[in-house]
Amino acid sequence: MKALVIEGGKFSVDESYAKPAPERDEAVIKVKYAGICDTDVQLASGYLSFEGVAGHEFVGVVDGGSEAWLGKRVVGEINCPCGVCEHCLAGRSKHCTYRTVLGINGRDGCFAEYIMLPTVNLHEVPAALADEKAVFAEPLAAAVNVAELTHVAPTAEVAVVGDGKLGLLVAQVVSLGGAEVVVVGHHPGRADKLAQMGRPVPILKPDDPPGGHYDVVVECSGAADGLQQALGCVRPRGTVVLKTTIADPYNVDLAPAVVDEVAVVGNRCGPFGPALKILSEGLIDPTPLIEEIHRFDELPDVLARGAPGLKHLVKFE
Repeated sequence: MKALVIEGGKFSVDESYAKPAPERDEAVIKVKYAGICDTDVQLASGYLSFEGVAGHEFVGVVDGGSEAWLGKRVVGEINCPCGVCEHCLAGRSKHCTYRTVLGINGRDGCFAEYIMLPTVNLHEVPAALADEKAVFAEPLAAAVNVAELTHVAPTAEVAVVGDGKLGLLVAQVVSLGGAEVVVVGHHPGRADKLAQMGRPVPILKPDDPPGGHYDVVVECSGAADGLQQALGCVRPRGTVVLKTTIADPYNVDLAPAVVDEVAVVGNRCGPFGPALKILSEGLIDPTPLIEEIHRFDELPDVLARGAPGLKHLVKFE
């Protein structure tokens, strides 16, 4: 099969990469669409010293393995836990000590014609939901996790730092619960995208939001100075939620977090069930985020350019 392989900080297409062979309770999935995430761009740039096949946002059809899933169109959760370590037994399987993570840690990802996942990770895609929307299930689930883990109140004032694809999804999800939301970013024109997605949310320039004002600040900038900016926006005893993963280290003064007793919360993957429900019911339309849909053989060039703009998808023929 074809796969884009990262080795030694370089990436290339391997036309004869081994197709995965399913073990017990696993499924082989033929990928239809894959999404390019900023994490994938970071991995291709050396983040985590990654080697292998990246990519963790996909929609596909089960092609092998479990007979009960054969032929079903699916998306899949990316964390694959061991099931027996202390975290798994305590209900924290997403943080399993020995987990593999699709396209990120120990498990080849979806920048390939086929992938393999445990059947417990799979979610069937509703028949009426288009592939171009279903492929957003993973990043939308990550956005849902902000509201669930942080318990954003309907009366809260929320700032989302970063007007990229994840920041816009987070703004949409948080606004669903009634909170007053602003986005802080460098692209005011993306306010039109937010309106097209379902809910108008204003975009403020980085110097515009009032300092020390917001109950919750979600850092989605993908930049090393994003945390510092978030700390400048949050009110005393407010909460900063970190969504950014970057290859470069943060350079940040944490004294404001101490003095103002700010809670800093890490936030990663989220629940697929609510994300698919949001997509199926049309509460959020992610397709305005699509910058371009590429053929698989265009993927190396797109990664080399850093997938500029908003969402880039890869369509497998």
